[in-house]
Amino acid sequence: MTKLSTHFDLSEFVVSQTASRLGIDNSPPAAVFANLSRVAQWLEGVRILLGVPINISSGYRCPALNKAVGGSKTSQHMTGEAVDFIAPAFGSPRHVIDRIMDAGMTYDQLILEFPPTGWVHASIVEFGSRKQALLIDTNGTTPLFA
Repeated sequence: MTKLSTHFDLSEFVVSQTASRLGIDNSPPAAVFANLSRVAQWLEGVRILLGVPINISSGYRCPALNKAVGGSKTSQHMTGEAVDFIAPAFGSPRHVIDRIMDAGMTYDQLILEFPPTGWVHASIVEFGSRKQALLIDTNGTTPLFA
């Protein structure tokens, strides 16, 4: 088991039912480990902020897996810079995003995907964070204002 941070293992960032079903090797190349570690450390900050465990639903996606799940051709999941998660013990994904934004945490993107249930998509980059907050739902993509 490879620990990326105190509470997060590499396995949580690479597990995929789709990859298993299709026989896709979703092992990250060495070049993305620094990005995955940065995202895991950021998630540690979110976990402390919220005071509850976080459930990762999608982390790293190799290009073949990203294509299989219909991900964007420029998805930051493929570079290890993005993670999708929920924190059900804290509240809805919207509540999670509001708390992260209110705390002034650094992020590249926070995306509220398919509320009210849905999930939080967060991307973390080493340099040049856009600090962009978006909503994606059946109507498309729009800015999200907390």
